[in-house]
Amino acid sequence: MPILPYGSIMPLPHAGVQPQKNKIYKALFDVTSEINDPHQLDAGLEHVARAVNVFASAGVSTQHMKFVVILHGPSTFAILNNDEYKKKYGIDNPNIPLIQDLIKAGVHVDVCGQALADFKIEHSWVEKGVQIDLSALATTVIYGDMGYAYMKM
Repeated sequence: MPILPYGSIMPLPHAGVQPQKNKIYKALFDVTSEINDPHQLDAGLEHVARAVNVFASAGVSTQHMKFVVILHGPSTFAILNNDEYKKKYGIDNPNIPLIQDLIKAGVHVDVCGQALADFKIEHSWVEKGVQIDLSALATTVIYGDMGYAYMKM
């Protein structure tokens, strides 16, 4: 299931290296993108959509993509629900449809609980469906221990 219109790609069915359709791929995306323009999507989240789309274009089902996103640092604000994003930036959160589409595609979208505390973001301000983790540090170690490829965004 590609995530459109996010993460545009060019399918290349004859490229030299291709994912195997029946293999399970595990990746942890460590997202810390700075929000320079609150009207724009978080670049790291959009890159995760691109990864989903690349694998989908090669025929890999979302059931074979075990993808996890951990947002922290400047990217933490991308997970604000619409009301709180509007209070902070004066506009609707453009990341919410992308976050919801990632979740529908089976991607686990998590946020660092320590970053929430550092930025004084209440847990009730986090967009529905986003899981609050103990910390990005713990999440990267735990998923690394489970064999997930580490992808810095």
